[in-house]
Amino acid sequence: MTVRSSGNARRTRKVPTASIRYEDSQVREQFVEHLRLADFAESKPWRDVRSVHGMTHYSGKYSSATTGGHVVYESRLELARLLLADFDPSVEGIFAQPCRVTARIGDRVRHHVPDFLLVMRPGTVRVVNVKPAGQLRDPKIAEALAWPGELFRQHGWEYEIWSGADRVLLENVRFLAGYRRPGVVPEAEVEQARLQVVDGEELAVVERRLAGDRRPEEVRPALMALLWSGRLRTDLSRPLSGESVLRRRA
Repeated sequence: MTVRSSGNARRTRKVPTASIRYEDSQVREQFVEHLRLADFAESKPWRDVRSVHGMTHYSGKYSSATTGGHVVYESRLELARLLLADFDPSVEGIFAQPCRVTARIGDRVRHHVPDFLLVMRPGTVRVVNVKPAGQLRDPKIAEALAWPGELFRQHGWEYEIWSGADRVLLENVRFLAGYRRPGVVPEAEVEQARLQVVDGEELAVVERRLAGDRRPEEVRPALMALLWSGRLRTDLSRPLSGESVLRRRA
């Protein structure tokens, strides 16, 4: 049930609500306990994100392979989490700043806008907040992130506070993201490479074998596209190199 109420009612309401902004510029309010994924269809980020010269933070729009459109972010750390979500085969939907949650916590009415809502393949939902690890030591920030997590967990959704990942992993994923868009590498070349990869071969060995009379680096884009899509796997905790061992997806 969609909630429509005055400002005074919102200030006194004890039942937590989520306000969602839609592409038609309407804002609809829903009880958190009644939230469903369908409520986010045709929604847009709660805030308008702009990148202006001289801004102290780094924001922009990321072209997502998962959504087929742009997803906004407001920091380099948010962009890093967004890249990992786009790379994760278990993520099938991404919403940035999906809603504004309002709840009475103690004697105060609190508001919170999560950074991301991820739709996971098992049908679960994961709400993600991104915050540098150093800031989490601030009790006020920790408390501001704790109460939304409790609301979402009570609703049966997962909740994550993310502060970063291994540097090598992120560098590898950033590199592979250059091959994320359909058509960057012709699908016929990608499929031909997939059929010829032998499980357990090193990347350099595969390149030389697939290249034939060509230069080995000419077949590399197809292999990178396969790694991005998950049709091939390798240990991304180590820098990608000719010694990276390729594994076919089971």
